[in-house]
Amino acid sequence: MSGNPRTKSTLHPPPTRTAPLHKPDARVQRTRAQLGNALLTLIVEKPIKEVTVQDVLDRSGVGRSTFYLHYRDKDDLLLSQLEMFLETVSTSLSVKHERSHRVVPVAELFAHIGNQNKLYRVLSDSGHLKDFFDLAQGYFARGIERRLAESGRLGHLSPRELSARASALSGSMLSLLRWWLDRGEKESPQEMDSMFHRLVWTGLQ
Repeated sequence: MSGNPRTKSTLHPPPTRTAPLHKPDARVQRTRAQLGNALLTLIVEKPIKEVTVQDVLDRSGVGRSTFYLHYRDKDDLLLSQLEMFLETVSTSLSVKHERSHRVVPVAELFAHIGNQNKLYRVLSDSGHLKDFFDLAQGYFARGIERRLAESGRLGHLSPRELSARASALSGSMLSLLRWWLDRGEKESPQEMDSMFHRLVWTGLQ
């Protein structure tokens, strides 16, 4: 994420938002990680509306001026954490050059979110869960499109149709995630991974 403050204090970025082209240095990354971890810990302990910037500073040990160098407010910090998580997960298969038919690391994603179920409920109760899914739709659509292109199996599709299918698959995966979480996570993450990818390749064929 860029160190420059955003122009708007909002959790609804434009659909065309993309990741930055440069990577912050190690010190900046450590500072952001400290602030992010502090916020995520605090919003599990008490309602997010009750968490203040000062709470985050006290928990993280970061100074106020440093905080405002990177973020406008706590919502901006939360958005940044969600984006960093989604960027990492949505591109992980391509980054690792995984040789498989998978287009999304569903097993890993579901296992992580399932293990963090309390945080999921916090986001839901505070109204921020929609922000997560809105962001996730775009990130996973781009990640899926990249994986489909890398597979070499859909060369007959136009770029526009490939993009449309990737967007539809992203929505399907997130719908499956909601279904799994809302119904008690009875299936294993690996079973959900297999289920999703059967849907992917059956539909594409």
